Amino acid sequence: VADNRCWSCGVRCQSKQDLQSHLHPSVNTKDVKLLLDDEKYLNAFMQEDSLLYSFDGGEEDEDECNTSFEKEEIVKDFGSVCIDDDDTAEETELNAETYNKDKKTVMACPNGHLSLASSSKRMTENGLDYGGSARSVESDLKDKQSRVYIADVIEKDIKKVNDSYFGSYSSFGIHRDMISDKIRTDAYRQALLKNPSLLNGAVVMDVGCGTGILSLFAAQAGASRVISIEASEKMATVATQIAKDNGLWWSKTDSEGNKSCTGVIEVVNRMVEDLDKSIQIQPHSVDILVSEWMGYCLLYESMLSSVLFARDRWLKPGGAILPDTATIFVAGFGKGGTSLPFWENVYGFNMSYIGKEVVEDAAKFPIVDIINHHDLVTDAAVLQSFDLATMKPDEVDFTATAELEAKNDTLDHKATACYGVVLWFETGFTSRFCKEMPTVLSTSPYTPKTHWLQTILTFREPISVASSKFTAEGSAAVGTDACPASKILLRISIARATQHRCIDISLETAGVGSDGRKRSWPVQMFNLT
Repeated sequence: VADNRCWSCGVRCQSKQDLQSHLHPSVNTKDVKLLLDDEKYLNAFMQEDSLLYSFDGGEEDEDECNTSFEKEEIVKDFGSVCIDDDDTAEETELNAETYNKDKKTVMACPNGHLSLASSSKRMTENGLDYGGSARSVESDLKDKQSRVYIADVIEKDIKKVNDSYFGSYSSFGIHRDMISDKIRTDAYRQALLKNPSLLNGAVVMDVGCGTGILSLFAAQAGASRVISIEASEKMATVATQIAKDNGLWWSKTDSEGNKSCTGVIEVVNRMVEDLDKSIQIQPHSVDILVSEWMGYCLLYESMLSSVLFARDRWLKPGGAILPDTATIFVAGFGKGGTSLPFWENVYGFNMSYIGKEVVEDAAKFPIVDIINHHDLVTDAAVLQSFDLATMKPDEVDFTATAELEAKNDTLDHKATACYGVVLWFETGFTSRFCKEMPTVLSTSPYTPKTHWLQTILTFREPISVASSKFTAEGSAAVGTDACPASKILLRISIARATQHRCIDISLETAGVGSDGRKRSWPVQMFNLT
């Protein structure tokens, strides 16, 4: 204005009067289109964003899921929120006399700051402006509402996975595979039937009873009561009928309505985490907790967490858990543990090109299959051990190290290729609880095969290994034929995946030459689904 310059076109006028006479045609504001009115802003930034399909009204046909964030909880939490901002504390501090004189002011929190239990309008009384804090609380409320939505989505995903998981156990084929697994079934049968001092008169809880075979063993061994928990509705019905057919079903009334008690097995159709919704069991009242919870690589299916939940809630102090130990082993395997030998000679034709591609793909995904112990090129090592009687639930996820050495008895001091590592497990029914007859269930390549097989993790490139007596070339890279590794160092992490009941496995590998030189390979990630 002081320069007599037009704000619209920038022309400088000679005087104030000339500036006032400098007029532009009037603009019709109705024709002005705001930038955000452009329809391009109606397009979703993220395609297939789940929020596009979230409606406030909800759908009646959707399954209701309980989340840890309830509306009442949100109201309760925000009804007592206190402003605790160091920057605004001095400005909002009021003495007790002011509060007593004017009851219309905001309520005081124990820390001397302001409570937001009153309305946002009240926050401007007495000349004080708490608008910024109110906006902050509004933002916090939106943030908590978002967390409620996310928790609801996660809960629905978990329910969907659980429904699919327990539904898969409704097939009789999988139960036949498990029952006909002689190594598995005989181990449990021996632990339950050959330890009378443990089972006689005991209260037993069978977590994930399936057909009820372990519950039948427990009843046969003299248990006074067997609580069989099965989340699959179909299999719970089957287990109940099997208990009835064998005269072992626990019933409070007979056919004429008279009160009586026959049999010892009571089947409950629930996840163990929801057991209280169907039956009331006194905490720490169970003598023995038995479960066949193991999955591929021991921890697949994440059922161990459910067993530990039952242990902490219902098992008596000093009560028995069967099995009570679990151990994961690891060893390196050679070319025979891959599909390469098959593709090298297919009816006399060389198809090794396919074999190489198959091995490359195998380095991306874990393989559940049988490894012949003759194909192992290193000694086995313990990766991780669990004591089910004392371990904490968060110890299910772990990171452990292992050191593998070339097998001296088979390599004859020559170099051979290690194509990856194989994992298996053993569970123990130890003398801690099974005093008369301890037993071990092993899924080792050195024992008859089980339905768990072994879990194979393939290296991106094979590592040449040899005994420490091998004479290596000093300039060659460790892990090559010229300088094979005398040791393979492993760092393996196994953790529950974001996808419910699946596990993630990370594999870090390093080779150590006979001269002490070390070479590391990039970490590999596997997901067992």
